[in-house]
Amino acid sequence: MDIKNDGARYAFVVRWSDPMTQIVWKYQFMYHTSDRSIEMYEMKNQKTFLKRVAYPALALEQLYIGSTILVYSRQLFIEDYGDDFTRKHLRGLQETTLAMIKPDAFQHTGQILECITANGLLIKNLRMCQLSVPQAEEFYKCHRGKPFFPCLTQLIASGPVVAMELVGENALCRWRMLLGPTSAEVARIKAPSSIRAQFGTDCTRNACHGSDSHESARLETCFFFIDRKLGMCARFRNCSVAIVKPHAVTAGSAGAIINRVMENFDVTAMELAQFTRATAMEFYEVYRGIVPDFLAMTFELGSGDFIAMEIADKQNPCMNPVNKFRDLCGPADPCIARSLRPHTIRAEFGINKVKNAIHCTDLEEDGELESQYIFMHEYALDGRAPPALVSKAPCTRKIESTDSSEYSSSGTCSGTTSGSSSCSSSQSDRGPPPPRFSCRA
Repeated sequence: MDIKNDGARYAFVVRWSDPMTQIVWKYQFMYHTSDRSIEMYEMKNQKTFLKRVAYPALALEQLYIGSTILVYSRQLFIEDYGDDFTRKHLRGLQETTLAMIKPDAFQHTGQILECITANGLLIKNLRMCQLSVPQAEEFYKCHRGKPFFPCLTQLIASGPVVAMELVGENALCRWRMLLGPTSAEVARIKAPSSIRAQFGTDCTRNACHGSDSHESARLETCFFFIDRKLGMCARFRNCSVAIVKPHAVTAGSAGAIINRVMENFDVTAMELAQFTRATAMEFYEVYRGIVPDFLAMTFELGSGDFIAMEIADKQNPCMNPVNKFRDLCGPADPCIARSLRPHTIRAEFGINKVKNAIHCTDLEEDGELESQYIFMHEYALDGRAPPALVSKAPCTRKIESTDSSEYSSSGTCSGTTSGSSSCSSSQSDRGPPPPRFSCRA
């Protein structure tokens, strides 16, 4: 039986933080698979909050413990299953495991992400780390004393790794099946299409790690994602920031976009993150009053998970890569990009000016600030106003209006989303947040 269309009703406990009052509200959230409709009940006052209504933008795969979903402009965090029926039927379908791309396969990160999404696994968490030898030894402490332990820990500490928490039906077994045998040589014989067969070299340099048990998955996930600054590798200088936007992540295009970026630039930091609407407005503050699509842009950036990367020039790490990376991204409008620069990222993956696949830093002096804002986690996800990077003097500069800039100063939004008008009015009532970017003389 296809559980996605079994006609069942699944219940979850979700919470929403009111950005105005800081009050946290809890709801019983119902999802009906027969017609992809939803309904919500306020738990404190025991009353209907949202009557049953079709919501085709939401899929059952997005409803798992720890995920954040967007419903009519509200970001709802799923805390728990709402009843025993849901827990019994979905727990096995929403298993999690830890995956790690080793340094020897780091350059193939985009292709590995494509393999993950193509096989129906979702990426719940992702971050790039540079571990020290003691940290690598701590991670692999279960192998301490084995002959390969020194070589393995030296390999893990030799370059960046990408840790991921994957979620899906039988995620642990499915990920290990995608990996193939431990030995890359054996994998090329027995499982030639596996990840290790394609990207591995031997038993140690075998491209990726996968948890071998549910308990290991839990401990390894905590190792990488409890302390978000563990192995931080962002450089915060001579850099640009790339953000694979939520619509591209949802569409499964993140791996292909990352592959294009890594072919041309060095990626010095990477992380999956999510902004609230207020945080997205803070991040895009420099475009307020300049870009007509400002509100639609903030709605898109705050609509779901995105993958942020810090970018450095591959040939000359001391050179500022902002303008060069903008050229790779292409014009903000994908229609213009497909006509004038068809080989750019936005031409290939963009939909419209708002959903144009990727954000890139627009001004050379803003690369470091954007990188600090994201990778130093200078924002909040609990409904509070995020801390601002406030300039000492009012900012009077304007964005360059070129065809390769992030956003031009004219044009209309062709990617509006339902519910955005109510959000924009509430933000206007609060007044504009303080400017994020400092001004340079």
